[in-house]
Amino acid sequence: MPPVATENSTSDAVKAETPTPYLSTMPDNDFNWQITLGQKVVAITGANRGIGLGIAEVCLANSAKMVYSLDLMEPGEDFAALQKRYPNFKFIQTDVTSEESVEKAINQVVEETGRIDGLVANAGMTKHQPALKFDRSELEKLFNLNVYGAYFCAQIAARKFIELGIKGSIVMTSSMTSYRPNRAAPSAPYGATKAAVRNMCHTLAMEWSKHGIRVNSISPGFVRTAMTYYVETAPDWDLKMQYYGGMPRLADPRELGGAYVYLLSDASSYTSGIDIPIAGIVGAW
Repeated sequence: MPPVATENSTSDAVKAETPTPYLSTMPDNDFNWQITLGQKVVAITGANRGIGLGIAEVCLANSAKMVYSLDLMEPGEDFAALQKRYPNFKFIQTDVTSEESVEKAINQVVEETGRIDGLVANAGMTKHQPALKFDRSELEKLFNLNVYGAYFCAQIAARKFIELGIKGSIVMTSSMTSYRPNRAAPSAPYGATKAAVRNMCHTLAMEWSKHGIRVNSISPGFVRTAMTYYVETAPDWDLKMQYYGGMPRLADPRELGGAYVYLLSDASSYTSGIDIPIAGIVGAW
């Protein structure tokens, strides 16, 4: 082979092996390190009620420029009350189990605001019953919403971050049941879906870090919502709480919000691939 051809081949090989430069999440030198969502646009799935609505309220209280609830259900009175206080809280009807619906919603957010800075993949469902009673259709429904829905919401948001050149943040809602059984209300399939959510965040964080995208999760414990109100009304609630100790109560959804705000903010620029359990004393057993 002539010398010229050899040189060209070597040069091409070097170019092919040159890694794509990583987009650092480090803020600019004049960043003031205040934990705030000022100027940020955040989309939260399932934020018309429950945990999602609580997250939305804390994001709005921490100066988010715009917060969107991507939810299949129509907004209720609680949503309307929060929107009255914060007109920059909006609703886009979205089926998070449909990639087409999610992509349409994310595009609408960008069309209206010019950007999207954070996505909270929060929408989910649970069903508590003995494992021997679950059938395939019930498992498929849980996994379709809790796992596939969260995955594709994250994937679509990540593609939009890359397209816009935004160093975005994705936060998924996992659960304390991703670590251990819920003795008060057992559900093996639900725990499995939330373990999948928590686990996938680690790999997504690794894969997308080169784009300046951070991916984390939060694992709530007992939270008072429309899906869990019955837990503390059970006759043996007090007895079960003896196993947990320090905080024998359900959390207000807003008590989770500070962690979401931190992970969505630029102050968490070096935080990725982790899970934050917010479970009162539950994490100790």
